[in-house]
Amino acid sequence: MRKLMIAGFLAVLILCCCEKDRNHLSTGTITGPDLRECVCCGGWYILIGNSEYRFYELPEESKIDLQDESFPLRVKLDWKKDPGACIGDEILILFMNKI
Repeated sequence: MRKLMIAGFLAVLILCCCEKDRNHLSTGTITGPDLRECVCCGGWYILIGNSEYRFYELPEESKIDLQDESFPLRVKLDWKKDPGACIGDEILILFMNKI
């Protein structure tokens, strides 16, 4: 019985550690940088559905360099509203890849 429990635990551990294909929350279009000069300005504009948001940074694993891209740029992404947003249109990008 103990061997069976250890084998089950190892199987669960291996499955949890494997990288899985992500189900992306949304597709969006990065339209360009926010060039306004104000306290809460900056970052990049992204259109998701019919709403426009801003974000400040990408996760390292996205492999997108926004300084070298041409816009508009279609992407698939996981995101959430930024709870510490200054203006209210900011989001946090959890995962992003080019389409």
